[in-house]
Amino acid sequence: MRDLFFHLPRRYEDLRQLSTAARLHELPDGSVATARLRLISLRVDQTFRRRVQRTVAVFGDDTGEVEATWFGRRYIERRLHEGDAVVLSGRLRHRGFAVHLDDPEFQRDDGSALLHAGRIVPVYRLTSGLTSRVLRSAIRAALDRYGPYREYLPDAAAELQLMDVGAAIEQAHYPARFEDRDGALERLAFDELLALQVGMISRRRRRGTEAAEPIGIAEGRLAEAMATVERVIGGQIRRRRDRAGGDAVDDAVDDAVTLTGDQRAAIEQVRGDLGSAVPMLRLLQGDVGSGKTAVAAVAMATVADAQRQAALLAPTDLLARQHAVTLSALLEPLGHGVTLLTGSMTAAGRRDALDLLASPLDVTPAGLSQGRVVVGTHALVQEAVRFVDLRLVVVDEQHRFGVSEREAMSHKGMAPHVLLMSATPIPRTLGQVLHADLDVSDLRAAPSGRQPILTAVRRPSELVRRTDGRAGPLAHLAREVAAGRRGFIVVPLVADDESSEGTSVGQAEAALRAAWEEACGVAGVVGTALRAEIVHGQLKASERDERMERFRSGDTSIIIGTTVLEVGVDVPEASLMIIIDADRFGVAQLHQLRGRVGRGEARSGCVLVSAIYPAAGVPADRMSEDQRVVKARLDALVEHQDGFHLAELDLGLRREGELLGLQQSGLPPLRVASLAVPRHRQLSLMAREVAEGMVDDAGRLRPAHSAFAAELTAGW
Repeated sequence: MRDLFFHLPRRYEDLRQLSTAARLHELPDGSVATARLRLISLRVDQTFRRRVQRTVAVFGDDTGEVEATWFGRRYIERRLHEGDAVVLSGRLRHRGFAVHLDDPEFQRDDGSALLHAGRIVPVYRLTSGLTSRVLRSAIRAALDRYGPYREYLPDAAAELQLMDVGAAIEQAHYPARFEDRDGALERLAFDELLALQVGMISRRRRRGTEAAEPIGIAEGRLAEAMATVERVIGGQIRRRRDRAGGDAVDDAVDDAVTLTGDQRAAIEQVRGDLGSAVPMLRLLQGDVGSGKTAVAAVAMATVADAQRQAALLAPTDLLARQHAVTLSALLEPLGHGVTLLTGSMTAAGRRDALDLLASPLDVTPAGLSQGRVVVGTHALVQEAVRFVDLRLVVVDEQHRFGVSEREAMSHKGMAPHVLLMSATPIPRTLGQVLHADLDVSDLRAAPSGRQPILTAVRRPSELVRRTDGRAGPLAHLAREVAAGRRGFIVVPLVADDESSEGTSVGQAEAALRAAWEEACGVAGVVGTALRAEIVHGQLKASERDERMERFRSGDTSIIIGTTVLEVGVDVPEASLMIIIDADRFGVAQLHQLRGRVGRGEARSGCVLVSAIYPAAGVPADRMSEDQRVVKARLDALVEHQDGFHLAELDLGLRREGELLGLQQSGLPPLRVASLAVPRHRQLSLMAREVAEGMVDDAGRLRPAHSAFAAELTAGW
């Protein structure tokens, strides 16, 4: 019965305004209207082509008549009789001088409460064979027989002046006024957010009861580790500058590289966590290229120095291999080798890696420890993988893994410390909701060598040549390829889909090949070879990684792909990204995609292509709502490079159900609350305060809240 009560309407129709038959004749075609009329006549026949029963009824009052038609509603003939007073609600259609209502909702006006017409009518999500009419009647009957629903938060509801839950369920289904509906949904949204906060606070406090091994690092060794990281990164930047030669941006970086203040602060925070007897659970968030791996490297070196094990979990083979290369460069000078374990390894390579994890070597002939630091993919989670002493788990792109995978990795050690890394900054206001069970470190400052990415918006007609005659994005791409650099073209769809507007990878590839010769001519690089490949999520992981490896090595110069490119691509030679149908992506996603270029020394750019973006000179009052939203999103990317600032803007621009942070949080989807609504974010902070008092130090709900505990078990 609870499931029926909490099957809430997806929308409401306001059918309260009663019209006369004459008024229906005056309303424009397509209007939704309600009238109280009397049945004059009714006939049932069968359509010739569809062989479906059709019911045609004539209704009227002192001012005129209207006709209503239903298809397949066999029960209507039994329900309605000539002379019955009926309330009808439906969409109008004019035929000459006649007015028709197609498939209207109706209810006999016999003195009983109106349910299907003449009121604010709930409209539900339905399964096959079920109608809104049947569901409305079933919920009404259930509420009459079993309601009102028992209050399970009497103190909190009274203190916060929220509607009683029984009244909230009643008004959510059958509100007398929209104000009543809003109050009802606010109460139910609070309850849902409270359940979310109770869960996170419980996890946090349960973690506080677990015992982890404190792992310390001496000041001198910490200084050595940070200096090594700075030296290695500085060397990498100098080598890239040397390779770029005259195409490099002059004086883009100093020869001396120093960790940013944010990186140093994060290292100190992680150091404090590792030295605690309580397991760390910290989120390290920052833009692509903000230096998260450098922080993780110092943490992993700290654990390896203590002759314990540290593992980094990456979402793809390609990203795991890239991390292994990066960490090897950072950690080998500190005396630690890096072991790689992925699903694509040979049997012999996998066996050697498993042996090292089970029996690490403190020192090899090369002077390195082996088996203390491991990088891998989902392969690390498999039961066959045994660690002898796992004390730190680093999860990169943490939203790409399910909670069960992260927990399985944690169970491979004795209450290991966990460091989560994300390149999608969550707005502060949203983070207060989503990160109640985490400590958070933000990397806001761009590290040395990271350049701003020039961003521009173009229309599809300007891909090869702009309206003013200058080179378009594809011509710029041809010029970059001719100079030995590389580029991306991102589209929203994998395959052509008539039901979805947008460009597919196949369409983009065909358009690129058709326009390439002209683009080379406009760019003045005639004869430049086109070497392009397609990458998307439906490819086998091994094939996708092979194609990305060819791109990284330079065998391929252009990748045409979907948002799978958000993760796992580190190609310093990539200098231009073109995003087709950019209006179909959110600000945070576009910013993350943009971060795939600008990693080398050449000037880099990102072109956002949109047919919806308004033409120059169009005043705001002449724009459609879609155009205003798209313009605000894309202009924000043109003007700003800071992912945290863009995340806050994105939160204000998002529509219902589009919040990337919630999708990536690993939390269950919200059914009533929407964190895109400022009032609901306020409710969540209120819920957090209430939850703090409901959960004891061991992470259990206090006995006084047993009624709410039963609700949690039942379904929130």
